[in-house]
Amino acid sequence: MTINAEELRAIQAPIKERYKAKPDAAFITLKAEGHLGEGITCNVQTGKALVEAGLHPATGGTGLSACSGDMLLEALVACAGVTLSAVATALGIGIRDGVVRAEGDLDFRGTLGIAKEAPVGFSRIRLDFALDTDASEEQLHTLIRLTERYCVVYQTLRQSPEILVSTSTLT
Repeated sequence: MTINAEELRAIQAPIKERYKAKPDAAFITLKAEGHLGEGITCNVQTGKALVEAGLHPATGGTGLSACSGDMLLEALVACAGVTLSAVATALGIGIRDGVVRAEGDLDFRGTLGIAKEAPVGFSRIRLDFALDTDASEEQLHTLIRLTERYCVVYQTLRQSPEILVSTSTLT
């Protein structure tokens, strides 16, 4: 479904007005849940499918299960792609086609606990937008700047939130 700037504004206007009038309405808790699966896996229900996550082959996995690191990059690509499309639509920038790519560098010695100096997690992530557009350099700069500004996953990775960890008993 193609949507133009006017249609996007019409969809978002009442939402924005509600959030302006009642700021607390804008605070929403998103949730995810996983169930421990066979072997060393965790089954996560996404919005559209059940995904079995497991060890990356570099840590002993078979490669048959999704890797959580890949899923993080996929979430970044999805969010950045949707945000870029929304910003382009709002600015009236036509994009005929586009590919969003994310690459992340990991030193698996960290997660395997064999080198204390090796970080656990990504040390660098690269996000690339390959676009087929007639947009000017200035328009592209604005498009990318606003995509970075409004992409939830990008901003979460840039400004790590407080994460609280707890344990409970299944009943």
